[in-house]
Amino acid sequence: MGSKVSIDRSDPFDPTTYIGKGWSILEQDERAVALTEIDLNCVMLDSTLEKGEKSIKGEDKLKRLKAKTNRIRLDVGVFKTLWENQTLIPSKWKEQTNRNTTYIFFDGTVLRNSSGSRYILCLYWYGGKWRWDHFWLGCDWNANSPSAVLPIDPLVSKTLAA
Repeated sequence: MGSKVSIDRSDPFDPTTYIGKGWSILEQDERAVALTEIDLNCVMLDSTLEKGEKSIKGEDKLKRLKAKTNRIRLDVGVFKTLWENQTLIPSKWKEQTNRNTTYIFFDGTVLRNSSGSRYILCLYWYGGKWRWDHFWLGCDWNANSPSAVLPIDPLVSKTLAA
């Protein structure tokens, strides 16, 4: 099986279908939304933790990810593609982090519930199968909560910006 995956943007992610009434997309990494194909071998998992840190607030993690302009925060379009085609999910993503389940986050899309709280979707391997969930950006996130990002080189960055 190849590592390149097509992202079908013709059927957009609808948070009300996945989570329920009152949910909406609040913001997106437009560079992620522009992707129609990704190479899963190039995807990195980034916790954003700095030396000596054990955890970080979700909002601070998101700020750090946004500051890394050489990385695209993968979005719910990529999440949806992988959820609907679970055989494409890299088996390495099943591995535990510090003996805990690893939750792979798709920070390229921030969701909002009906009360205005901000959330990010994730995939994780538990009980012998893939599952998904959403986590509040106000809670603490640690090493087993990395974000799926796609590194880009300067030439690609110029092309995406054009």
